[in-house]
Amino acid sequence: MASKIHISDMPELMENILNNLNNEVCSLYSCILVSRHWCKMAVPILWQDPFSFNRRFLFISKYFSSLGEDEKFILKECLEEHGINEEFSNTLFDYARFLKVLDLWDLESKVSQWITFKLRNSKLFYETDVYHIINLLFKLFIESGATLHKLCLGLQSLELKPEIFYILGENKQFFSRIRHLSLDVVYDNNIESDTTLLWTLAKSITKINTIELNNFDSEIFHAIIYIIKSQEQLRLISLSGDYPMKFYGDLISALESQKDSLQEVILDHCDFNAEFEVFNNFIKLETLRIRYCKMKPLKSLDYKISTLEVVESEIDTQSMALIFEKSGILLQRLKLELDEEFQNELLLLEALKSFCLNIVYLSIQNIGFSPQLVELIGNLQKLQFLSLWCNAFDVGDIPEEKVLG
Repeated sequence: MASKIHISDMPELMENILNNLNNEVCSLYSCILVSRHWCKMAVPILWQDPFSFNRRFLFISKYFSSLGEDEKFILKECLEEHGINEEFSNTLFDYARFLKVLDLWDLESKVSQWITFKLRNSKLFYETDVYHIINLLFKLFIESGATLHKLCLGLQSLELKPEIFYILGENKQFFSRIRHLSLDVVYDNNIESDTTLLWTLAKSITKINTIELNNFDSEIFHAIIYIIKSQEQLRLISLSGDYPMKFYGDLISALESQKDSLQEVILDHCDFNAEFEVFNNFIKLETLRIRYCKMKPLKSLDYKISTLEVVESEIDTQSMALIFEKSGILLQRLKLELDEEFQNELLLLEALKSFCLNIVYLSIQNIGFSPQLVELIGNLQKLQFLSLWCNAFDVGDIPEEKVLG
């Protein structure tokens, strides 16, 4: 038995252990020094998300060694023009092949930091030179055989060269395994390149389970809608931004295609309108998070969820009480944080006391300390976490035994 574990099971166990250290950069570096075998297992994990680590930007140089000879020559000329003498030494690994997480914001930031460090007192780089290096790296990641699991498109003034889109078409594996897609600000001055990238992405992915959409131009709505409808098992959608009503309608129509798989919805800085009543049809919806939203009264809510979060949103008390009633004993985690006191808070407390007795996590901010609140807490027999921020703390009317527990 010991022999079997050592020969066949041990590498898999070690890989699982090291994967749990994916955010522990120092620990992974220590593992690299243990043995050649540990090094081969730890290096791919260390380099799957290098741009988001709080590590120095000097690792950028290691990627250059994997460039083609022509690209090295062009890059070397570009760097020397600005007084940067960079040697492309050979490396033990093809680090670009290990990339699984790519954030364009982080990529641009690390490249800019690397250039600033290398320049010191030399001539300033032009913005186009920075983007040239970023395009070289992007091309390298694609052609190295890397397969992304998470892609964050913080699309800004960066313009990808036409050859990048051609190479993406020839290397569909680069986008094919993406599970998490995040899309942030898109500016009008580069919308054509951004739109082309999104449509290229849309044609390659069907297995995304998380989509985050944050403040972007309406020109790319159609590509986003296409991406949503194309997914086989979308589990989480996060929407942030004050968009036109037409967008909400189109988005909800697209989300209906995911009603059998969607489990979590996050709404941030949105106008909460009647279109969102379609969530009633989402048979697997478990988590609803509403943050900084304007919520209009909803008349036909039928949400049955286990986690509810409402943060600094204009809350309609009757709608909220109805969610409590519909969710009943399924509701286990509740977070309510408002700038002002609740309207008709006794209605909410009564609904919670009557229908939601399986709560294990309760966090409420800006609620009056009252006998009803004390009674509710006393009835929550499964409660494990409690956080209260109470106003007008006055225990004069509360029996001493309830205050002291």
